[in-house]
Formats: sequence, structure tokens, C-alpha cells
Amino acid sequence: MPMHNARAVSRVPLIGNLLHRNPTHERAGDDGQGLLDDDPLNIELDDQSLSSAYSRQRADSSHHNSHLSRGERHHGLRYIKNILFRLLNCSRIGQAIAVAAMLAFVFWLALLGTRAESVRAVQGQLLCGDQRYLINNQTCYNANFLCPIENKQRMLKCGNTCYLPRKSYCSDGQIRLRQGGSMSNEPDRGKNTGSCQLSYLHLTDRPYENYFVSDCSSASQVVVTAAVVDEGLRLLKPRLLVAWPAGNSGVVTYFESGDASTSTLAISLEDIPDVNRTINPLVGGVTGIISFNSSAVLNLAIIGSIRTIRDFVEGNSLNPTFQDALQVQQQPDGTILLSRVWLDNVTETFLTFQPRDGEHAMEIRNGKVHFDKRTYTFHAWHTYPELIQLSPSEALNPLSQDLITKDPDETASLSFFSFTSKVVAGGWRFLTYFGRDSLISLLLLQPVLSEGEGGVVEAILSAAIERINAGDGSVCHEEVIGDYATFLNEQQGKHNNDPQCDYKMVDTDFFLPIAMNEYLAKAQIGRERRDKFLTTNASVIESNRGRTYAELVLTTFERIMDSSAAFEQDPIAANLIRLKDGQSVGQWRDSNTGLGGGRIPYDVNTALVPAALYAIASLSAEGLFPEHVGWFEMASKRARFWEKHALPLFEVKLSATEAKESVAEYVATSSFPGSVNTTEISSPVRFYGLALEAKDHPIVKVMNTDDCFRLYLLNSTDQSQMSAFLSQTVDNILRPYPLGLSTSVGLLVANPAYAQGSVNLEDFKTSSYHGLVVWSWQLSMMAAGLERQLGRCDDNGDHPDFCSDAALHSRTVEAYNHLWDLIETNRDHLSSEVWSWIYRDKDYVYTPLGAIPGPEGQTPVESDIRQLWSLTFLAVRRNSTYLTTKAKSLNE
Repeated sequence: MPMHNARAVSRVPLIGNLLHRNPTHERAGDDGQGLLDDDPLNIELDDQSLSSAYSRQRADSSHHNSHLSRGERHHGLRYIKNILFRLLNCSRIGQAIAVAAMLAFVFWLALLGTRAESVRAVQGQLLCGDQRYLINNQTCYNANFLCPIENKQRMLKCGNTCYLPRKSYCSDGQIRLRQGGSMSNEPDRGKNTGSCQLSYLHLTDRPYENYFVSDCSSASQVVVTAAVVDEGLRLLKPRLLVAWPAGNSGVVTYFESGDASTSTLAISLEDIPDVNRTINPLVGGVTGIISFNSSAVLNLAIIGSIRTIRDFVEGNSLNPTFQDALQVQQQPDGTILLSRVWLDNVTETFLTFQPRDGEHAMEIRNGKVHFDKRTYTFHAWHTYPELIQLSPSEALNPLSQDLITKDPDETASLSFFSFTSKVVAGGWRFLTYFGRDSLISLLLLQPVLSEGEGGVVEAILSAAIERINAGDGSVCHEEVIGDYATFLNEQQGKHNNDPQCDYKMVDTDFFLPIAMNEYLAKAQIGRERRDKFLTTNASVIESNRGRTYAELVLTTFERIMDSSAAFEQDPIAANLIRLKDGQSVGQWRDSNTGLGGGRIPYDVNTALVPAALYAIASLSAEGLFPEHVGWFEMASKRARFWEKHALPLFEVKLSATEAKESVAEYVATSSFPGSVNTTEISSPVRFYGLALEAKDHPIVKVMNTDDCFRLYLLNSTDQSQMSAFLSQTVDNILRPYPLGLSTSVGLLVANPAYAQGSVNLEDFKTSSYHGLVVWSWQLSMMAAGLERQLGRCDDNGDHPDFCSDAALHSRTVEAYNHLWDLIETNRDHLSSEVWSWIYRDKDYVYTPLGAIPGPEGQTPVESDIRQLWSLTFLAVRRNSTYLTTKAKSLNE
């Protein structure tokens, strides 16, 4: 991390300039603008109209005038000037005295100016060359070139001019107009520069403090990690992290104590004076006040892509391509400035620290920044184009507007993740497009989401369709944009900044037709918009431009029809959908050990494939895909075949004796601290394994929550199979771990107690991303799935056989209420991505996943405080129809 001490003596003004200056010059940088009423940090916002010619400013062009204006402020300067002129008109001795006096006076002014410049930092102002500028009014490039801010957007440098990247682009030093762009200064749609609604959210999940702030100029998440010493938890390094959906970019800084007598450094954010929040938005960034409880050292900084930051947080990997470009310098006024130009040689990210009291409290020693014990203002911002964010009222449909008042935190989080062009997956680690996450979220949240053009539903669908691989129909799992995209392109010999996509997952392909069918075939607005929506031309991925959405979707549907054909002809495991060659992941359990080494995932084959085939049949019946006139009958028939014949291949059945022995062995091996009563197992234990074809084992015998997919996506028609499936699902929900899946902190997504050697138990622990942990959206889909099946027994339902089986129906209702009791007990965590637990005082205690120590040599996975698909409880609610007498008494 190169460090540069930029302290320098201010340039000495020439005598001629001193004696012939223009006393009417205004102070440089003083544009007469007032401050926002709600801006105690005194950071100005540029509200004036700028010329459509994209004016540019060089910092050095006004250097002398700005410097001389400081000289004008010394009292008696005009009187001294008159005396010097009189001496110059006297004898040679007088002239010599005059020259000596002038030189001494100039030297004194230079020293005075240097001290004034170097001692006092001005909050919200920085130096660009020798000129001060306001962070929220201009952007400094190459340390000497200023571009203005227009319409709450940072302009970029192109040669000697500036431009707005939404409307134009830079090519060979010349500004080119984007297709459909305009040189007008009219605000972009969704950006109301006259009224800028600010959203702020503070969420605590010790040891993490999370802050979200957004307005029409930026969206930022700030995470402060403070050291927490607690039994069974790991000690985390103090950290300040800033993340932005724009460019999926961010900054992270790690600190250590600079005082040997202080064993633990604590950092925190302080409330901003006069406002009820801790951080404020900047144009393209955020500002706040950070406090150190002792002297501190900035030990490491990473600036650029969130992918780069994740590589370090999750694997301690630092890439010199990024790190060697990081610049850290101290400006003459004492401000510490960290910056990095992205690999595109255009975009920049900045982070500054300024002491609140204006005194010098930081210095660079031995290549590291040292801080005194006190408070500092930090500013973090970037120049990547901002996305157009949807407000809570824009993200929700008209009938769901009351949620803004009922669930303000959750609707604010939904808004933070929702943009006109896409919906991002979660913060801080996944602030970009993830296909599976967004499509599952659409399915569960659709009853409350905004529809039509500019709504969330179409933003999710269009984002997935835009990123389809037109060559083979694969749907993108994760996009790679910004700095990391440039890096990957360069690795592949391509010198551009085009986004890339990760196509390694196999499940996302099947979610797309399911989600499309729910909107384009079943929703009134979707049906009305269908033709116009599908004739939209793709524009995100270069190779897809010129293709319509209908053309891209067709490639995906053809892929599904082709890949599902073999199993219908010969229903054996070898013809099921499997992970792609060379990949250890392919569905939602996408950690390397999430499937226990299996290659053929349970959820994909027993639920997603038949549900996707039913959706293709439904859309074909609506007149789509005239190229395949036989798809309706073909897809319907094949869906029923997959629904019936894939499930038995994953079944695990253990006698009561075998089950007791397996649990006893697991408890002894895993050192489970709780008490276990295996006498509760009085009948065979049945479940469906996570996957097939693990190493040396035909099936991964891990009990799991993936039954929720089949419950939620399918209405099975094979009556005996349906009853048997539902019976084992409710048994495993009601049984306590390690006999089943239930704990007081929720349903565990995996239980390896019956694995019988088919998996490595170290891969399924409380620190494992897909191990003995709770995922919020799985609770949501399981609850929605049970309700869907119980709803089939209502007056308007199709009344499958289990409805008439009093014992099974009653037990299903019991499982539904038990699950909802767990959900409501853990309501404070439901919007989080995933959580773990420690066992204390004979009970399970909620604990953030990232705070659990991992196996030796492994870095624990940090979970997101807010995740898109964890917001699905906005739409998934407990149905009072199924409240039992016991459940009613608990809810009264």
C-alpha cells in the first residue's frame, strides 16, 4: 500500500503579484451557496444549474488568485504596501531596505500561509492541487483536475472535459453520446433533484453495527465491526467497511491499537450533531464520525470491488493488481486521503479522515497511518454511475402501501435493494444481481411487489433475461461489474469494461420459467404487459444486444426441454440434472461442501424441473413459443413423469433401531452438548437426501429443509406419494435436533445425524454456511409451502387424500403452527441472511454466523444483516385459519 506524505510548503507569490493584486477578487471556492438545513457536517450540495456544455475546471488555473485572496486578509497590508513604495522612491539604501523588507515580509506570509493551510482542515473540503473544493460540489481527478457535480451525479473526466456517464461515454479522449442519450440537463427519470427523500436505517447484530443511507444521489451501507469478547465467539479485528450497489464497489479499512497499554481497540460511529442518525449521504458516497478509544493504526485498506474485499474477508487473499494501485497521502492541512483509480483508468474511489477538532492528530509513519485517540470525520465516495433506486412506495404495489408504516425497517431494506434496472441480493456481500436470489424473492414476495413498467417484478425478470447466455440458454447466477469485470476481462485478453456473468449454477435456469409464468400468465398486469415486455430489446450484455427478450427466453426453455428429455425415456439417476463438470456447486447450497460432495441435487430434480416444465406448458398454452406447437402437451406429460419418478431416487429410510444407533454415534462424535432422548424414535425415520453420487456413496444422507421447494412449487397428484412425502416432512419439522430439524432458533437447514459416513461431519457444523444453521427464506418457503398444501383441503381446493386422513392432516396443522411459533420467536432475525447458535443454559442461543469460530485454518463466513429473500415475510404471513387451540392461546 504505497504511502505518500504530501505535506509541502505553499508556493511563494511573486513580488509583482503581491504589489499589483486585484483586491476585488472573491475567495476561491466561495460560490455563495447555502448549506442544507439538515447537514451539520457542512457539506454543500450543488443545486445550481450548470451549462449543458459540460464545463470543466483545472485546479491550477485559479491557484494564484485563491492564494492571494488569503493574503488580502492580513490586516495592515495596504499600509505596508504604501510604505514600501515610498522606500523604493528613495536612495539606494532605502531601496535596498525596501527589497529586504519585502523579501522578509513575503517569507513571513509564506510561513503563515503554510501554517494556516497545514494546521486546520476544513470539514467537507479537500485540496485538489493547491485549490480547495467541496466534496459534494466537485470531484478531483489526477490530483489537479476538477469536474462539477450535475443533477446529483459525479461527472467523469475525459481529456480536458467532463461528462455524465449515464448520457455519454469517453472514447479516445472524446465524449460520445450514448444511444438514446441527450445533451440536455434534464434530470434522469427517478431522480427528483428538487426533492430528495433520505432513507436511514441502523441495525445492530453484535459484533456488527450496520448503517444504511440513501437518497437520490447515492446508496451506501456502512458496517463497523467492534471487538467483542464473549464465551465461544471469536475476536474480530476492528473494521470500517463501506459498500455501494453502484459498481458493486466499496472500501474496507482494518485498524489495530497503537497503544501497547490498551489490549483492545474499540471503534464506533458517533451520532451526527443535531440529527437523529449516524451517517449522512454524499453524492456517490457517505460521511460520518468515527471514534477510537485509544490511539490506532490503519493496518490495511482495500479499495475497489466488493468481490475483491470478499476475497480477503473470506479467504485472506490480497491481489497486488488492486493493492499496488492504492494511494495513501497526507494533505497539507493534515487530512488523510486514501484513493485508487480503477482498472478502467476512469473511475476512482476515495476515503478521507479529518480530525473533528481541526488539530493535527494523524500522521504517516513507516508506511502506515497513525491516529490519536479522538473522533474523526470520514468521507467515502466514488465516481461510478449511480443506479436509480426505487422508494418504498415505488417498490410496493398499491394494495401493500400500508406495509411502509407497519414494517418500516423491512420496506426500507426492500427499497435499498430495488432499482429500476435490477434488484440486488443483500448487503454488504451481495450488492449486485444474483439470479436465483431475485427469482425466489419474486415468487415469495409477488403479492406485495410493484408490477408493470418500472416496477420490481419486471426489474427482476428483465435483469435475469438480459443476462441469459444466448449461446446455450443458461441463466446468469451472478453478474460481475465494475472494477472486477475489468480485471477478469484483462485476464482473458480483453481490454474493456464489459460486465461478465457466472453461469455455473444449474438451478437458476428452472426458476426463470416458474417466475415468468406467475407474472405473465397468472397476473393481470403481467398478462396485459406480456407482448410489450417480451419484445423489449436486450441492452446489458454486449453479445445479447439486438435480441428480444422472447428470443433469449426461448433459448433457456429449449435448454430445459432438451436436458429433461432423457429421464423421461429412462428414469435412472444417470439421466437426472447434475452439477456442471468441474463444479462443486450448482444450487442454493453453493458453498463447496453444501451438498456434502453430491453431484445430483435433490431440490433441482424433485421440484424445480417438474415445476419449470409445468410453467413452460402454461406459457405455451398462452400462445408463446409458436415455434414449438407441441410443447404444451409434451411439457405437461414430462412434468408429471418427473414429479413421480425422481423423488424415490433420493429417499432415505432407516429402521428405528438404525436411527437410534446413528444418532448416538453422531452425538458422541460431534460432542453435542445437549441432552438427547433417542427413545422418542419409535418408528422408522424417513427423509430425502441432499444429493446423489457423493464420493463412494450413492446418496448424501443428510436430513434437510429442501422439502419446502416441492411443497411450495408443486401440487402433487400421486396420492400415496403425496401423503408419504408430507408425513416425513412434518415429522422432521416437529422432531428436535439432532433427531429432526427443530431448535429454538429455527429449523436447521441440514442435520447430518443420520449420515452413516456418507459425509464429513466437519462440513456440517455451526460455523458452516450450509451446516447447522438457520436460513430465513427457507423458513418462509416452508411456511408458505405448508399453507399451500393445507389450502388444498379448503372448500375451493382439489382435496388430495391427506385431507381425509385426520391424523396426517392434524399433524400437518401442528407442524405449521410449530414452525410459525419458531418464526415469531425469532422475528428480530428474520430479515438476516443466515444465523447460527451456541448452546448455553440448556438452550440454543442466537449468534451471528460470522462470530462462530470455524475449523482451524478456515475463515468463518460472515452473513448479511439484510438479504433480499429474507424480506419475504413481508408477504408470507401466518394464516389464522390453521391456528390450533394451543396456538391460539399462545398468540392471544
